[in-house]
Amino acid sequence: MKAILIDTDVLMDLLIDRKPFSEHSAEVLRLCETQKTNGYVTPVIISNLYYLLRKIASHQKVLTHLKKLLEVIDVVKIDKKSVLLAIDSEFKDFEDALQNFAAQEHPKIQAIVTRNIKDYKHSNLAVFTPLEFCKSFS
Repeated sequence: MKAILIDTDVLMDLLIDRKPFSEHSAEVLRLCETQKTNGYVTPVIISNLYYLLRKIASHQKVLTHLKKLLEVIDVVKIDKKSVLLAIDSEFKDFEDALQNFAAQEHPKIQAIVTRNIKDYKHSNLAVFTPLEFCKSFS
C-alpha cells in the first residue's frame, strides 16, 4: 500500500470544488477512505487549509470540514530535523521544503501528491499529480 503526503492545493481543489481538478482530488481521498492508500498531511497544510477556507466560510464550518478530513487522513510531524533539512535544502519555497522533509522523514510515506510538481523537483520522494496517482491504481 502506498502512503502519500497530500499537498494543500489538492485538498483545496476538493474542498471548494475547483473544476476540473476536484474530480481527481476526490478520487485521491476515496483511495484513502477505502484504505487503498494512506493519506497524510502536515500541520502546516491544516493551517493553510484553515486560513484559505476561513475567507469563504465560518470558523465552525471550516473546523467541521477539517475534522471530517482528519477521519480519512493522518497528520505527520514536522520536527527540528525536518526544519533544518528544509533550511539547508535547494527548495525555492520554504513551505514546500517543510512538507517534503516531514514526508521524507516519515517511514511510510513514499510519494507526494500535488498539482505543483515543479515545486518538488528536489524531492527524493516520488511526486505525482492527482491524476497520475489515481492512474497508478488502474
